[in-house]
Amino acid sequence: MRETERFFCADAARDRGDPIIGTAPYGLVWVLIEYRGGWPVNGFDGLDLPPGVKALLFASAQAVRARVLLIRRHGRRSREGPKRWAVLRYDGSGAHRQQWGTWSRDEDLAEVARALGTPGEPGAPGQPGASGEPGLPPVVLVCTHGQHDTCCAVRGRPVGRALNERWPDLVWECTHVGGDRFAANIVVAPDGVYYGGLDAGSSVEVVGEHLAGRIHAEHLRGYTDLPPPQQAAVAALLGRYGPAGRHDYTVAGTSRAGAHWLIRVIGHRPRPTAYDVEVRAHRAPPHQLTCHGPAMSSAAVYEATSIRIV
Repeated sequence: MRETERFFCADAARDRGDPIIGTAPYGLVWVLIEYRGGWPVNGFDGLDLPPGVKALLFASAQAVRARVLLIRRHGRRSREGPKRWAVLRYDGSGAHRQQWGTWSRDEDLAEVARALGTPGEPGAPGQPGASGEPGLPPVVLVCTHGQHDTCCAVRGRPVGRALNERWPDLVWECTHVGGDRFAANIVVAPDGVYYGGLDAGSSVEVVGEHLAGRIHAEHLRGYTDLPPPQQAAVAALLGRYGPAGRHDYTVAGTSRAGAHWLIRVIGHRPRPTAYDVEVRAHRAPPHQLTCHGPAMSSAAVYEATSIRIV
């Protein structure tokens, strides 16, 4: 590459064919804070908040391993009026646990810390989700954090625009979610599902299918409640047997021998079926994995090598 050429990590990853499955980071709780000003490179950590408020929120989030993201609606918005915050929790039963509030003064964010200390309730009754289930619909987060990585803005903003036009009440732009080279990235929360390698057209299709209860293997990075080998096992089943709902597959057991895993997965549609999925891990050759990080890194790759019905 000539020195005058600009490096884009997502372009390089697509040229290499970097696998995206098994790259969803762990997460069961999300804190969303609407912030309409410029986002610091390190997101919430870089906000100029009173030290006591920031320390309280940080400690409360750390206690439950919550991820704190700044959010905003797509496009130019007025900075006037109260801003929103939310605490979203993944529940293995499929219930959406969401708590929402507003803040005008920095001190109001202490309420977020209090919300993190309570279990929360399923989405408000009488407000069905997009799939027809009771409770609030999930939140669709699009990473557009250009200060963190150029590709997140270049690829994320067209996706945010397309999704906002279709689902303006569900979609928020957000700060860094991980995996810059897979931009555009989407997180559906509190479902805990990561998608990557999206553009405006594919994002509308992927989110529409997700909201209808059909998760496809294509563009899926993984489920945030599962470690990478289990993410790869579930994705392999989706790839072979077609799209399924978020809880149509359950990991029942995992054994490991070195770089090889044997993962027992129970499928619940149309009747319970047990599968043994073999997954192999290896390291990819070192590459520059982000736009702003010139260091070379070797990413882990997880590949399902066989599926057997038990």
